[in-house]
Amino acid sequence: MRRRLQELSLRARLLLISAAALAFGLAAGGVLLVTALTFVQGRAVQSEVLETADGVARMVNGGQLPERINAPPQIQVQVIDEQERVLAVSATADRMRSILYEDELRDLPDREGKDIPGTRIGLDGTVRVIKVTAGKPTHPLRILVARSNSQLTQTGHLLRVTLLIAFPLLVVLLAAGLWRALGAALRPVDALRAGAEEITGGTRAGRLPVPDSRDEIGRLAITLNDMLHRLDTARARQRAFVADAAHELRSPLTNMRTELEVAQRLPDDTDWPALTDDLLADVQRLSRLVDDLLLLARADDGAGRAVAGRRPEEIDLGQLVGEVAARYPEVVHEDSGEPLTLTAEPDALARVVANLLDNACRHRRSAVTVRTAADGADLLIVVTDDGPGIPAADRERVFDRFTRLDDARARDAGGSGLGLAIVRELVRRHGGSVTLGDAEPGLRVVVRLPRPAENAPPATDAPAKATAEVITNG
Repeated sequence: MRRRLQELSLRARLLLISAAALAFGLAAGGVLLVTALTFVQGRAVQSEVLETADGVARMVNGGQLPERINAPPQIQVQVIDEQERVLAVSATADRMRSILYEDELRDLPDREGKDIPGTRIGLDGTVRVIKVTAGKPTHPLRILVARSNSQLTQTGHLLRVTLLIAFPLLVVLLAAGLWRALGAALRPVDALRAGAEEITGGTRAGRLPVPDSRDEIGRLAITLNDMLHRLDTARARQRAFVADAAHELRSPLTNMRTELEVAQRLPDDTDWPALTDDLLADVQRLSRLVDDLLLLARADDGAGRAVAGRRPEEIDLGQLVGEVAARYPEVVHEDSGEPLTLTAEPDALARVVANLLDNACRHRRSAVTVRTAADGADLLIVVTDDGPGIPAADRERVFDRFTRLDDARARDAGGSGLGLAIVRELVRRHGGSVTLGDAEPGLRVVVRLPRPAENAPPATDAPAKATAEVITNG
């Protein structure tokens, strides 16, 4: 049964569930209505019969009991003495025989009621009988009042028949209206499905139709379109990345192939030591490029793994920058003279500093300077060169992968356009930021790294002034 329900459409399942809930609710309401009406009418009959008995009791107590008691046709009244003789009756009651049998009369409590068959006293259906005791305590008289429940039975029967006819019709009408309402409500979903099929088949642009309503379906369509936009962007970025990587890999491979083909054809005229040096340089360039591509690929898949598999540890930033700067004879390292403690991946930060110094050294005219300083809760790495600089409009674009500018920082020896992209990715992994600014002359790169609060010095004006001096006068 469950499998059959799952094979139905969502619209049909919602209709079945809603119709079943509606039918159950109407049935429960109908039963409650019939029960409540029967209870109310029963109480009304009980009150009417008891009121009639109390009226006769007042006549008995006042000594004004007539032989013929006035009562409506549907009510029978009898007054019986201790010997069960009928002393007074209403127009339709029997003067010879009591309404109740002897044991019924004896066991029925005072002012309580009992239902008996109406055929016993010539009435239809069941009859409600009330006993009330009146008169002197030494000679009590018992008053019996009987009323037919036929009207109550007929009313309940009529109500049940009406509900049995009306409720199914009501369920059918409401189901038909609900079917149309569900169709209108699910029409945007059908539009989304059709749009997805067209996108899959390539006959539609990568966007789904957004309904005019601002309900959940409209928000879903907007969210799906945002997802499609991100997927399109990711695919375009991936295609560009693959194309650029292939181009970068092809250049050294082409050089190597050309040199080897020339050496193969002219073995006697080939300078084999020089050829070996050239091939080794190209292989090293390929190795660096593959390492860079692998690092960026790991960053893209969200793995967040360290560059060399090392875990974050507590380091002195000034000491680490000084060790990297010592590999470059043309770089001047200006230490802050204070411990700059930071929890980070040493190899990752060393890669950041090395990439920045490589970039600065390739474009310097005479000098490159690297400084470290504290700025409140942050630590700074500032690299300055006196090269041609980068225009302000291009300072964000240079962080894209395989980006080279058309000026002095264009394609040059050893550059693949991945250095700054790797720097930004590694700095972001540490929760920091990289910004480019002007130097007089040249370019200034500022890396800002947050450090744990327990390692941060108290906020004073001195560190801010020192940092301002580093950035301004670097």
